[in-house]
Amino acid sequence: MKYKYKAKNAEGKTITGVVESINETKAAVAVRGRGLVVFSLKVIQPGFIFQVFARTLNRVSLSDLSTFTRQLATMNATGLTLMDTLSILREQSSTSLSEVIEDILRSIEGGLSLADAMKRHPKVFNRVYVALVRAGEAAGILDQVLSRLADNLEKQREFQAKVKGAMIYPAIIVFGMVGVSVVMMIFVMPKLLTMYEDFQAKLPLPTLILIGTSNFLINFWWLMTLVVIGLVISFRSFAKTPLGRKKIDQMILKIPVFGNLQMEIIMTEMTRTLGLLVSAGISVVEALNITAASVGNSIFEEKLKFAATQVEKGLPLAMIMRDIEEFPAIIPQMISVGEETGKMDEILLKLSHYFEQESEEMVKGLTTAIEPLIMIVLGIGVGFLVIAVIMPIYNLTSAF
Repeated sequence: MKYKYKAKNAEGKTITGVVESINETKAAVAVRGRGLVVFSLKVIQPGFIFQVFARTLNRVSLSDLSTFTRQLATMNATGLTLMDTLSILREQSSTSLSEVIEDILRSIEGGLSLADAMKRHPKVFNRVYVALVRAGEAAGILDQVLSRLADNLEKQREFQAKVKGAMIYPAIIVFGMVGVSVVMMIFVMPKLLTMYEDFQAKLPLPTLILIGTSNFLINFWWLMTLVVIGLVISFRSFAKTPLGRKKIDQMILKIPVFGNLQMEIIMTEMTRTLGLLVSAGISVVEALNITAASVGNSIFEEKLKFAATQVEKGLPLAMIMRDIEEFPAIIPQMISVGEETGKMDEILLKLSHYFEQESEEMVKGLTTAIEPLIMIVLGIGVGFLVIAVIMPIYNLTSAF
């Protein structure tokens, strides 16, 4: 962040300027390093729009978090103290993550544990991360827990990259098609309409539809903008309510093909998180509650919390999940094996690997199915535009 300073030089002259640093103390040190005596140091608050963009650009990514966790685990295993490790990582990390590490260092110096210090940054370290670090600190196996957590984050990053990568091509085609259509209706059609009017050409239905759409976009773009903004705000407000979130989550799971893919992704993350928590020595009840808060779907959040209450009463987890129809049959079957053999964590991680493979196959199938559909829609759209533009010109040339 940037600081505006006032200072005096060796001749006693007042100097003003700007210095950039991760905190006020380092900013003051930087100014003193210029041979100045600081007597005023204030943070420069950026404008609202800049703050919005800065938060987006400086957000700690999953890749940053994964790298940080791996380095923390490796350095901790070599015997470096936690403070030394964090100090080294602070200098090596990106600006956004460096600021977080700086605050963690201050919190630990103030007497907090690493887990409690990380808990102060929920947007970077979620409940699962904090719970695993807390369990590692309590059991004295922080390096092992961090190593497992780094493995999990790397798998999660790789999986998300595969899903997002598969959707890039269809997204580019759709946006390109929409962009071409908008350019045609706003810039091309008005000029063609002038020519048609000059020649008093009789316009076919496709051309009339295109001209009507073009006129509406040109004359009522502000109304369209207001409607879109209103719909987005209304949707987001509705999605924040418990009922709205539940309805939207139900609707997503019912979308053909995509709903099944979303289910597989949820199962992958759920079983991986549960397995990781259980392997760190966290009780099944607590692991279920933590997973429920991080699963990202209100339907499964509700079911996992229900399962946690039932397990707390002494019922086997496999029997509980067998009675919940939202869970695939393979989950209670495999968990039953895990409960009988005492290898619940291994079984859950194997389940996660199974669902991950299923998801990847489904993504491949989805992209294979989407490509011809997009080409058909693109062909229809281009054909409609060609007919709407060319037919009147053809009629004019035929009249001559």
